[in-house]
Amino acid sequence: MAETHVLFVEDDDVIREATQLALERVGFTVTAMPDGLSGLEAFRADRPDIALLDVMVPGLDGVSLCRRIRDESTVPVIMLSARADSIDVVLGLEAGADDYVTKPFDGAVLVARIRAVLRRFGHAAGPDGAGQGGAEGDDEALGGVLVFGDLEVDTDGMEVRRAGEQVALTPTEMRLLLEFSSAPGTVLSRDKLLERVWDYGWGGDTRVVDVHVQRLRTKIGQDRIDTVRGFGYKLRG
Repeated sequence: MAETHVLFVEDDDVIREATQLALERVGFTVTAMPDGLSGLEAFRADRPDIALLDVMVPGLDGVSLCRRIRDESTVPVIMLSARADSIDVVLGLEAGADDYVTKPFDGAVLVARIRAVLRRFGHAAGPDGAGQGGAEGDDEALGGVLVFGDLEVDTDGMEVRRAGEQVALTPTEMRLLLEFSSAPGTVLSRDKLLERVWDYGWGGDTRVVDVHVQRLRTKIGQDRIDTVRGFGYKLRG
């Protein structure tokens, strides 16, 4: 089996070298770059399986690099930020990142988060076949296609159409939509979505959920997902 190839962009020499060694010890192949421009070149040349991008790197910052990668690929991206409360975290998620890790981080935690992201990208239909059941109420199930107004979710082909036009979703956005479409009208809490979509068996930052829901809304319609204050979100039938 081919080793997982990680692109790691970090300008701090000590962190870059130590993290590269830690990832290689557990079996990853790592391309480590000190700045955003060399990171973009390496991404285009090597097409890694996952990218770890520090927010504050010279040349082309991590958020801008994430946008460039997302313009070309749905490869999973994890942002690394020195401040958990930084606006950079939200900016990175809005740019298309799938998750983030706060620095300083424990090597074992970073490896666990990488593996969690890779698991969900390798199983886009979601855990336990989520999203493959029929719809309820007025929603119409046609084989593997769930229909919600002008929105069609093909759970077999992993495709989404709105008003007949195909909608491009990242694997994380697709998993999120499958969770909603498997239980239309049911309120799903942020913690439950973190567990099911992000594979967090532990607590996580709910900003990850909020930003991804907003990104999903811009693609499938702002009024398709309702916010239930104090509880979570639900898909309109």
